[in-house]
Amino acid sequence: MTTESPFFLAKVECPICKTINEFETVKVGAYVEEGRDTDFCPTNIKWRFPKYEGYNPLLYFIATCSNCFYSREFNNSYKEWKRDNNFRTYRLKQIKDKHLDQLSTSDSVVKKLANSLDSSRHPSESAIIKLLLAIFDENLSEHKSDLDLGRFYLRIGWVFREMGTVENPALTRVRGLMIEMGQKYEELVSKIESSVKGVDDFEGYLKNHFASCDVSAEAKSQMYPHQEKFNELIAELKTAIDQVRSRVSAIGDETVEYRSATMGHDVESDGSSFGAYPSFESFLLELKRQWDGIVTSEYEALQKAVHYYEAAFSGGREIAKGNQEIQASYLIAELSRRIGDYDKARDFFNSTIKNGQDFVYRHRTDKSKTALARKILELAI
Repeated sequence: MTTESPFFLAKVECPICKTINEFETVKVGAYVEEGRDTDFCPTNIKWRFPKYEGYNPLLYFIATCSNCFYSREFNNSYKEWKRDNNFRTYRLKQIKDKHLDQLSTSDSVVKKLANSLDSSRHPSESAIIKLLLAIFDENLSEHKSDLDLGRFYLRIGWVFREMGTVENPALTRVRGLMIEMGQKYEELVSKIESSVKGVDDFEGYLKNHFASCDVSAEAKSQMYPHQEKFNELIAELKTAIDQVRSRVSAIGDETVEYRSATMGHDVESDGSSFGAYPSFESFLLELKRQWDGIVTSEYEALQKAVHYYEAAFSGGREIAKGNQEIQASYLIAELSRRIGDYDKARDFFNSTIKNGQDFVYRHRTDKSKTALARKILELAI
């Protein structure tokens, strides 16, 4: 008698390295969800197979190549990538070249993430790592999908929530202070870069000014020394700006070091080591120095999810009118509420209700078409 499995295997050739992988796909009915949270996160997942109790199905949401670690959502689009002319023509080459560059670097983010995958010992952590790998690869494309990035970060938030890390109030307070420090640092960087743009704009203006002065040769000779002086001063200013940028970057490095030392020390006490690291968060904090796409908590994951959902929503290309648009608007509102951005949450809740009611009214004779919109309206109201 063969042992029944919750999976079936699907063979897919990796578009990057041509390795034939066998990926596990969860069978329909292998588990049940007893409910959904207000951001659609499945709650109380019950597997039909006791062996897998405690496993999050999102562990199988992303397929990661066993050879080169290329990662992508495991859906029909990926399974049929050879028939996808758009992917093969416009996306594959740029992703392949950049991904292989990562593999050629011994301490690359991709290698560090992939080498830490361990589905048997750390299933939830591995689910997060695979999602981060997929996010990294999606960002390699010049035409990345903001909607997919939002979906992936949202799911990372769900896994963190399911892991159920309980923090003491003091650690929660410290975490909030660290997040605030990170925000202040980003404001500093933004202001410095704004100043750099101002210098570049003024330099461009000076060039146009001297080029457009239609004066006599004698006047030109009088202007030339001043033009040279301006060029000298601008060059000195740019050198000073480079020094300022270097110091600001050093502040950023110190901020990461400070957070790692402070938060890492606090989380070491829970005894949940992750490989050579005292905790999974310590591992992620280490990688965050190399790539700011890393998130270390549900809060940070939802912050990223809001950012990308809003970009997709305002872009107008990835989100269809009707149910999908209403759902995206609601998610921006609900996730904003969860991270404490109540003004944005209020604006998007109101917009969701207004547009949802209008959609339901216009399609009031088609209950199947309005079923999702009605459910979202109930949540929003």
